[in-house]
Amino acid sequence: MLILYSWLKEYLGEAMPSVEETERLLTFHAFEVDGAEVLDNDAVFDVKILPNRGSDCLSHRGIARELASIIGRPLAVDPLATTPPELAKTDKLSVSILNPHACPRFTASLVKGVVVKESPAWLKARLEAIGQRSINNIVDATNYAMFALGQPLHAYDADLFPQVEGKWQFIVRDARPGDTVSLLAEAGKTEDRIIELFSSELLIVDGSSDIPIGLAGVKGGRYAGVHQGTKNIIIEAAHFHPTLTRQTARRLGIVIDASKRFENEPSRELPLYAQSEIIKLITDIAGGTFEGMIDEYKERKDNPSVVVTTARTNALLGLSLSLSDIKNIILRVGAQIVREDEISVTAVGPFERTDLLIEEDFIEEVGRLYGLENIASVVPPALPITEINARHYYSEQVRSVLLDLGFSEVITTSFQKKGDLQLKNAVASDKSYLRSNLKKNLVEALDKNFLHTDLLGIDGVRVFEIGTVFTKTDQGVAEHISLTLGVRLKGGGHSPKDDVAITTAVEALSQSLGQAIVASANKGVAEINFTELLSRLPQPTAYTPFIKGKDVSYKAPSVYPAVARDIALWVGSETDVTAVEALLRATAGPLCVRLALFDTFTKDNRTSYAFRLVFQSYERTLTDTEVNAVMEKIYLTVKEKGWEVR
Repeated sequence: MLILYSWLKEYLGEAMPSVEETERLLTFHAFEVDGAEVLDNDAVFDVKILPNRGSDCLSHRGIARELASIIGRPLAVDPLATTPPELAKTDKLSVSILNPHACPRFTASLVKGVVVKESPAWLKARLEAIGQRSINNIVDATNYAMFALGQPLHAYDADLFPQVEGKWQFIVRDARPGDTVSLLAEAGKTEDRIIELFSSELLIVDGSSDIPIGLAGVKGGRYAGVHQGTKNIIIEAAHFHPTLTRQTARRLGIVIDASKRFENEPSRELPLYAQSEIIKLITDIAGGTFEGMIDEYKERKDNPSVVVTTARTNALLGLSLSLSDIKNIILRVGAQIVREDEISVTAVGPFERTDLLIEEDFIEEVGRLYGLENIASVVPPALPITEINARHYYSEQVRSVLLDLGFSEVITTSFQKKGDLQLKNAVASDKSYLRSNLKKNLVEALDKNFLHTDLLGIDGVRVFEIGTVFTKTDQGVAEHISLTLGVRLKGGGHSPKDDVAITTAVEALSQSLGQAIVASANKGVAEINFTELLSRLPQPTAYTPFIKGKDVSYKAPSVYPAVARDIALWVGSETDVTAVEALLRATAGPLCVRLALFDTFTKDNRTSYAFRLVFQSYERTLTDTEVNAVMEKIYLTVKEKGWEVR
C-alpha cells in the first residue's frame, strides 16, 4: 500500500519521525518497506502490509498508530480515540438485513444539496500521490475516507431511488439464481459490466423495486450512481463477511481496494467513525446539509479478554522481561489492561485490532516493539535422533548412486494441464490437474536439456526425480513417492542405448540397496514405486557419516544461447593433440567457451582430429555471421600451419 508521509504527520504531529527514520522503524518493527519516493516536501512509502494486519493497517491512521506504538508516543490527532460519534438519526432511510451473518452492520447517511464538481487541489494531490485517479469531489471523498480509516464507503444518488411512504429503502440479501447487477466501470475502462449472479453473493437492493444496486463488499452498481447533476446523496458504510467477500471478488475477478479491506475483516465499529469523517468532508468540499443517518447493527463482535503471562512471553521470545515491561508494551499498542496479578495481565485489544485474539498475538506485539534485534540468538541443544527417517535415508543413498553414474536430479511441477485429478482452485489454466506419474515431466526435461549438451560437454542427458504422484481411487485420492529415471543420448528422440543406460542404473541401485528392483525402460524413461520399495527395505539404524568433498566454484551461466561448430583436420602423425587444441583455443578467442575432441584416427602417416567448438556470449545472442567469421579465421590459421581441413 502506498502511504503519504504528510498524511501520517497529520495524525502524529510533532512526534513524526523523519522520512528515513520512518522507513527504518516500520521495517524493523512492523512491515517491509519497498522504498520511499521523495516528492516536493513529502514522500510516499510503499509498505507491504502483512495479511494479519490488513484489518487495521490498510489505512493511514492505522500506519500512524503503528508508528506511535513503536516510538511510544500517543497520536496527536486520533479520530478513533473517542467513543463512537453521536450522529443525528433520520426516518427518511430504512434498511432490512436478511442475512445478518453476511452483513452484521449497515449504516447510511443522507446529505442534501451537494454540488458535484472537481475536487479541491489538496484532495486530488493526496489521492494522486498514492496512485488514485480523481473522479469528482463526492467519489474522491469516499476514497479519501477509506484510505484514511480503512472503512470502504459508497455514495448513491438519492433522487434515483423511488421513495416508498417517504423513505428510501435498502435491503441486504443473498443473490438469487438469475439475478444480475450492472457494476460501475472498472479503472481504465469505459463500459459497465453486467454480472449474472448465482446464490453465493450478497446484494444491496433497492427496497422499492428489488433491483440490485451493488455487489456487497465488492463494487457499487451503476444504478443510482453519482453524476454531475447529483444533488442529494446517500452514503453507505457497512460491514460484510470477509470470507464471502473474498470468494465473490476472486470468482468474478473484481479485486479492488474496497474488497481487499473487507476480506481482511476490519472492525465492525468503524462504519460510524467513517460516517462522521465523510459527512464533515463532503459538507466542506461539496456543500449540502446532513439530514441524519440510520445504523442497523445486528451482530456485535467485541475483542476478547486475553491473559498474557510473564512465563509464556519470556519462553517464546527468549527474554527475561518483567511483568511491568510486558504491560507497558501492551499498553503502547492501545490495548486495555482489565486485570493483573503477580504473574500475568489480562488485556483487551483496541477495537480496530481484530487480530489480537490469543496470548501469542500479544506476545508477538511485545517481541516486535521491544525489538527483535534485541533478542539474542541461541543455538538450541542437539537432540538425540530417536528414529531414522527411512525415506530420507534411502533417498540419499539413491542420489549418491545415480550421481556417480552421471545423472542429475530434477524437481518438476506437481501440476499439469490434463489429468484425472482436477484442482478446485487451480493456480493457472495449464496447471489445473495433479500429476499421476513423473514420466511426462522427465520427457520434457530431456527434450529441453539435450540442447545444452554441447555447452556442458556431455554425451547425453541423464536425469532422475524423486517426487509425489497422485491417483484417483474409489475412496478418494491416493499418493505415493515415485523414483523416475530418464536418459537421452542423442538428439531427435529415443534410441535403444537410452534403455540400456537405464537398465545399468537400475542394476546399480538394486546392488546398492540389496533389493531387486524391477523397472522396465520405455523410450528412455523408467518409473519405480519408491514407496513400495521402501516398504521392502530394512529400517536404517544410523545415518551414513557425511564426508566433505572437494571445494567447487560456481559461475552463473549466460542467459544467451550457445552455437556449436565442428572442425576436423589432418595433421602429421607426430603432432600432439594438445598443440592442436592450444592453437584452436588461441585463434577462437574468448567467445569459444568449450573445445572438445570427439574423434581421432590415424591413416597413411597422418592423424585426423575432430573437435567441437561451442561459442557463447554473456552480453548478446551471437549471430551466424560472427561465428562464421571466427571459423574462417581458424581455417586460415590451420592452413598456415600446414594442416588440412577435412
